[in-house]
Amino acid sequence: MTRLPKPQRGRLVVGAGACGTAGGRAQGDRGAEDDLRALFGQSTAVFASLAGPAHMVETANAAFFSAVGGGEHIRTGVPLGQLMPEPAAQGFIALLDRVYRTGKPHTARDVRAVLGRGETVREAFFDFSYEPRLDTGGNVMGVRVIGVETTQVKHAQRLTAEHRALLEQIARQAPLLDVLDGMAHVIEDLAPEEVLVSVLLADADGRHLRHGAAPSLPDFYNQAIDGIATGEGVGSCGTAAHRRQPVIVTDIATDPFWDDFRDLADHAGVAACWSTPILARDGSLLGTFAMYHRVPRAPQEADLALARVFAGTAALAIERDTAERARLAAEAREKAARDDLSFLLDASAALTSDLDAGQSLQRLAASCVPKLAPLCAVDIIRGGRVCRVATAAPTEEQQALLASHIPVYDADDDAVSRVLASGTSEVARRAPTGPGPWHDLGVTGYLCVPLMDRGSAFGTVTLLSTGEHTFDGHTVALAEELARRAGSAAHNARQYAHRATLARDLQAGLLLPDLPAVPGTDVATYYHPAGEGLDIGGDFYDVFPLDDGRWAFLLGDVCGRGAMAATTTALVRHTARAVAPFLPGPEDVVKAVNRALTNRPDSHGGGFVTLVYGQLTPSQDGLDIELVRAGHTLPLHLGEGPTARVVEAQGSLLGISANPDVSPHHLRLRPHESLLLYTDGITEARDADGEQFGEQRLIDALVGASHEVGAGAGHVIDAVTSAVRTFTGGHDIDDDQAVLVLTATAPRSRG
Repeated sequence: MTRLPKPQRGRLVVGAGACGTAGGRAQGDRGAEDDLRALFGQSTAVFASLAGPAHMVETANAAFFSAVGGGEHIRTGVPLGQLMPEPAAQGFIALLDRVYRTGKPHTARDVRAVLGRGETVREAFFDFSYEPRLDTGGNVMGVRVIGVETTQVKHAQRLTAEHRALLEQIARQAPLLDVLDGMAHVIEDLAPEEVLVSVLLADADGRHLRHGAAPSLPDFYNQAIDGIATGEGVGSCGTAAHRRQPVIVTDIATDPFWDDFRDLADHAGVAACWSTPILARDGSLLGTFAMYHRVPRAPQEADLALARVFAGTAALAIERDTAERARLAAEAREKAARDDLSFLLDASAALTSDLDAGQSLQRLAASCVPKLAPLCAVDIIRGGRVCRVATAAPTEEQQALLASHIPVYDADDDAVSRVLASGTSEVARRAPTGPGPWHDLGVTGYLCVPLMDRGSAFGTVTLLSTGEHTFDGHTVALAEELARRAGSAAHNARQYAHRATLARDLQAGLLLPDLPAVPGTDVATYYHPAGEGLDIGGDFYDVFPLDDGRWAFLLGDVCGRGAMAATTTALVRHTARAVAPFLPGPEDVVKAVNRALTNRPDSHGGGFVTLVYGQLTPSQDGLDIELVRAGHTLPLHLGEGPTARVVEAQGSLLGISANPDVSPHHLRLRPHESLLLYTDGITEARDADGEQFGEQRLIDALVGASHEVGAGAGHVIDAVTSAVRTFTGGHDIDDDQAVLVLTATAPRSRG
């Protein structure tokens, strides 16, 4: 079947915004209306008066002759079937015969007719009425034809429907290439002559055009013009994009714009190209809309209007797609930024979860895999040598291989040595050049980042790529930020370890390194500092011999913590040790300690001290004890039974006044009985609800403990500390805790 060429367009009703984009939106509605009139023209009424059974054309208007073919067909006195042979085959002559024969009129709407012959054949639609012509006697003498050609309306409806479908696709955010491809098909299907549509999209800089849609152009042609530059004389599209104006090339074979593309066009079978720039609302270039023809051809005003309308539609689709891609890109950037921040926060939390430098560096390696790279190794300088301290890998075998490799610090071809020397990162898309298990691990690239401490590199983080993984600038920046935080965490961990060691050493110097062996006495002590042990505690104890067989003991609490507390503690202990051999009893020793405290320089602190100081004398039936309590917690006397009672010794704080109110208290410990001295960190320990352990719970814990013969002072310590831990639920304590227990032992048998 021969394909019928299509008629010129009727009127398409579309929005002014879509029509006005490519043609210059500043023209507004006026330009849009001009395009609509050019596309669809005006309605056409046809009239003809036919006579006799042969339907002789007596008279007709010009529109009738134009509709049926015009030219040589414009003549009267000829039967309609001879003037137009086509209607007979389509049933029109039979309808005229019936109206002529019956005298009854006939009306029809949207009747399709194929008119013309050969190259002039076309499809047309009509609303018409056949009315009988009557003479004075009422006899039918012919038929009158009155009608309106609706071809333009029909095609306007089709164009409107297709255009609406495109706009709906754009509103639904259908893929841009699908919209453009569908638009090209619509135009090609509805155009009156064969036309090949192409849409090229502009790069972001507007200097090149990329393939967008061209469903009917050969693939080789689309590939050849993909990426062409915009510029004067670069074909129709490149020139239109450069000028921001339509460029009409009616004959490619002779137009200089096509000098560089003439052979390509000839091979593709195109001879004319009309290109319209697709412009955004701000006038920036979005692309080009081109209509190709197989033969040289100049456009009619309707062709140019059609190009402007659909170039505007393309502009709407491209701008909507650009805005959507910008939104998605912004959301992706925002999500990436949130992910990066979350990664850094999680990694930082892991790095600082404790203050162990080794554990921090192992967590650093684990944080990097697989977020930043498939493999990670951390090396630090220790004792003048490079040591591998942490690794991370997907499998244990890979981790073992990575851990077994030790960088050669002095090697010129070793990335770790170079980064340690320069303090700057190094990245390469190849395996490290130095020796290592790179082949076995499948390493394809590396990133080595320094770990810095006060401007000097003390280690490196080496990330290793495998397979298709590569390091981009984003990964490098993220790795460097993580390394910066890791360096800070490692510095803090080392500082903590140094302070903790110093605090332990100082505390050890203020406490007994080893408990002395006191005749007739089992001695046990307990000390637990508050917090993380970074400060010197204020609690102290001591046991030391006197010259006459007596033994001195003391337990106290200095107000405050840290260096000042350490100074005061040392003053109390050393003063007591110095004066005790020369003074008659505990009361005199305590007063001497108070004089030392009140006479100390202001630079040595000014806090008060609580103290229990006593002296014990072993005997065959126990221990004779004389003690002085100076503002301290009341000691407890643990008897056999078991029983526990408070030792009611009175006395005021030391270091406050020159004459403290203190007095000695005497008691006797029989074998297996104990004297318990403790600081307020025991009774003031709190549970999760903030309630204090208290003196009564301490007494209950001691009474509830079994006092087996030979259990000794250590058993008492265990009962106290276990009860406190159970009460607090293992929570950190707020104050130092110190306990001193003196237990009278059974006398040795003589023999």
